[in-house]
Amino acid sequence: MKRIFKITFMVMVTTFFLGSCTKDLNTSPIDPRDMISVNVYKTLSGYKQVLAKVYAGLSVTGQQGPAGNNDISGIDEGFSQYLRMYWYHQELTTDEAVISWNDQTIKNFHSQTWGSGDVFIAAMYYRTFFQITQCNEFIRESTDSKLDERGFSGSERAEIVRYRAEARFLRALSYYHALDLFGNVPFVTENDPVGKFFPSQIKRDKLFAFVESELLAIEPVMASARQNEYGRADQGAVWTLLATLYLNASVYIGQDKSTECVTYCNKVINAGYTLNPKYQNQFLADNQNNPEVIYAISFDGLKTRTWGGTTFIISAAVGGSMKPADFGLTGGWGGTRTTSAMVNKFNAALDKRAMFWTDGQSLEINDIGTFTDGYAITKFKNVTSTGAAGQDNTYCDTDFPLFRLADVYLMYAEAVLRGGTGGDPGTALNYVNEIRTRAYGGASGNITADQLTLDFILDERARELYWEGHRRTDLIRYGRFSVSTYLWPWKGGVPGGASTSVIHNLFPLPSSDVSANANLTQNPGY
Repeated sequence: MKRIFKITFMVMVTTFFLGSCTKDLNTSPIDPRDMISVNVYKTLSGYKQVLAKVYAGLSVTGQQGPAGNNDISGIDEGFSQYLRMYWYHQELTTDEAVISWNDQTIKNFHSQTWGSGDVFIAAMYYRTFFQITQCNEFIRESTDSKLDERGFSGSERAEIVRYRAEARFLRALSYYHALDLFGNVPFVTENDPVGKFFPSQIKRDKLFAFVESELLAIEPVMASARQNEYGRADQGAVWTLLATLYLNASVYIGQDKSTECVTYCNKVINAGYTLNPKYQNQFLADNQNNPEVIYAISFDGLKTRTWGGTTFIISAAVGGSMKPADFGLTGGWGGTRTTSAMVNKFNAALDKRAMFWTDGQSLEINDIGTFTDGYAITKFKNVTSTGAAGQDNTYCDTDFPLFRLADVYLMYAEAVLRGGTGGDPGTALNYVNEIRTRAYGGASGNITADQLTLDFILDERARELYWEGHRRTDLIRYGRFSVSTYLWPWKGGVPGGASTSVIHNLFPLPSSDVSANANLTQNPGY
C-alpha cells in the first residue's frame, strides 16, 4: 500500500463559489450529526485525517472512487482529476503529446485553438480552486485561537502547526498553478467569509508575491528535507517550488530572479537527494523508493482509484501492437503519443530515456485521431522494478514525481546561464553531465562547457522531463510556445505546424465564471 495516511471519516468543506462539499473515500458512512468542526477537529488524529483529505485533492476526484460523487460538476469525473487536467494543459498543448480521442474540445489543446467556453479548461480552473478552498478550510480551523479553544498544547499543538504549514504549501502550489495557467484569478484566503460570495481578482504580480511570501513564511516550520512521511511535503518541496517560481519570474512579473533560483536550487541539492541510478525506476509501481523524488502525488491501485492520475497517463499511452500486460494493465486506452519533433531530440540508439514504442507506429502523424500515427511512450508503467504487476491491473500504483532532483539540476544550470549569482558554470556542467551519464550509461553522452547553452538546456529538459508536466511552462519561458520561432507537427492545426496567437500563453478564465462574477476581467484576446 502506498497511501501516506488513511482518511477515515467525512469532512465538510464549504466553498466560496463552487457550492460543493467533500466526503470520505473508501470508508463507511457516519452520522451526519458528527459533521461539524467541533467533532472533526477535536483530536490530533482528526486534524491529520482532514489533512489527508487535502492531500488527496491532488489524487482523487470525489468520495466513492471513480464511480460517482464528483467534487466538481459539469464534467465526467475521470476527466476532472487534478493531475490529469494539469497534464492536459502542460503536455497536450506542446510538442510532447497528442491524443487521438474526440471528447468534446480535447483536440483544441494541441492545435492551440481553445476558447473561454472550453470544458477542460473550466475543469482545471474549478479543480484548482476547489483544492484552494479545502486548504483554506484547514488553515482556518488550525489558527492559534482555534487550538487554544480546543485545548491543544505541547507536542500535539506543534504537530498541528506543522500540518497547517503543509496546508499552506498545498494552497501555494495550487495558486502557483493558477498563476502559471490563468494569470489574474479570483483570490480567496482563510480570512475571507465562508459561503457563497464573489471574490475579487488578483493581478499576476500580486499573486506571485503572495505565493512567494507563503513559501518563505512556512519554510522554517516545515519538516526538514527528506524527513517527513512519504507523500507529504517538506522543506525540499518548498525550496523546489520557490526555485520554479523564481525561474519563471520574467514571465510572471517581468523581473529576472535567476539569483534567487540558484539560491533555492542549492538548498535542495545540498539536502541529500541523489539521482536514481535507473531512470525508468522513477516511473514504476514501486517508485515510492525513489531517492531522487522531492515531492510526489501518491496513487494506490486499491486505495486511491481514479480514471485520472497515473492510471490515465499509463493506460492512455497503451494501444496498437503494445501488450497491456507488459504495462501492468488488462487493457489500454489507445490515446496519447508524441510528435516527431520530440523524438528527434534524442540519440535514440544511445539515450536510455528514449522510451518509444515504434512497432506498428509511424514517426509522422498524418491523423491525430489514429493511435498508430506517432510513436507511443513507454516511460510510465504499472509494474514494479522487479517486473511484478501493480496491485490492480486497472487502477495504477505508480506515483507521479511532481518535483525531483534532475529538474533542480537543470533549473540550476539554466539560472546560472541566465546570469544568476551564487552558482558556478563548472558545477552546472557537472550536474547536467550527471544526468546524461545516467541516460547514456557512461560518459559517452557528456557535453563540454561550450555546448552548455540555454537552447541545450531547453532540449535537455524535454529529454529528461517529458510527460512530467513541465513542457508548456518551459516553452513559454523561452518564448517558443505560440510564436513561429519553434513549430511542431499539428501546432496551429496544420501538419507542419504554424504560429499561433500569443494570447494562448495564458488560458482564458471560464466564460461561465466571468459572466457570474462582475469582479473578474477576462484575459486579453478571449
